[in-house]
Order: sequence, then structure tokens, then C-alpha cells
Amino acid sequence: MLRNNDIIRRVRYALDIKDNVMVNIFKDGGCDVTREEVINILKREEDEGFLKCNNKMLEAFLDGLIIFKRGRQEPKPGQVVEPVKINKNNINNIILKKLKIALSFKSDDMINILGLAGVKISPSELSALFRKEDHKNYRECGDRYVRNFLKGLALYYRG
Repeated sequence: MLRNNDIIRRVRYALDIKDNVMVNIFKDGGCDVTREEVINILKREEDEGFLKCNNKMLEAFLDGLIIFKRGRQEPKPGQVVEPVKINKNNINNIILKKLKIALSFKSDDMINILGLAGVKISPSELSALFRKEDHKNYRECGDRYVRNFLKGLALYYRG
């Protein structure tokens, strides 16, 4: 099972993000952490000082990454932004969707990056992962897709 700390560690590695930038990313996402806390989040579970990253922290990191990469977006007049409730069934879908937004990827980019990690996925299968949970064609995203997307991301950016 992929843990929140693993996801943050892998995104940081793939995008080569420095510790002080990580602090700012968390802050932009609404989570104040110190540099020491970021270092502890990046540690392995068995390491001394390990700090477990909960879903709120992961969401703050991903939201902050979107702001870091694309800038803050103000809602349009009359637009209501409904927060998505994260649960164990939709967390992987949300992770992929937020990474797609942060990195300004199109579906073809996502398919190519998954392909770098050896995963073949059709455009319709991919779009099912990005649908709302109550949509008839929604499909729950397994750990396999997130793990391989992060692996492909590292290959894409770091070679």
C-alpha cells in the first residue's frame, strides 16, 4: 500500500523540490510546517523522527503544488468551490487529478508517463479515473496507477 509520505517523497524526488520550497508549498496549501517537519515527513517509517503525513497534510501539499506550479486562481464571481471529501476509496483518484492539474498535463501526457512505467491505459479508462464519484462511468483508482505514475514521473523528469 502506498503511504502519504511515500507519495510526497516521490513527487519531491521527481520534481527535484528543495526543502525550503517544500515548506512554502505546504504553506500555500494551508498547512504550516517547519523545515524540520518537512525533513521528518520525508524520512522512512523506521527512521528516528519520522512524522506520519495524514490525508489533510497530503491534500495541503497537492493544493500547494498546484499553486506553486500554476499560481493562485481566484474563483469566478458566483462560482461555488465545493471541497472534495477525501476517503480511502477516492484518495488515489484525487492524487492523480491534482498532479495532472499541477503539472498542466493533458490526458495524452498522463498516458505517456504511465507508459514509461510500463502501464498501458486507454483514454477512456483514464477519463473514468477523473470523473466524479457519483458519475456512472467513475472508476476507483488503485494504488498501482499512482505508484506507476510517480515512477513514470521520475523517469520523465530525471531520466
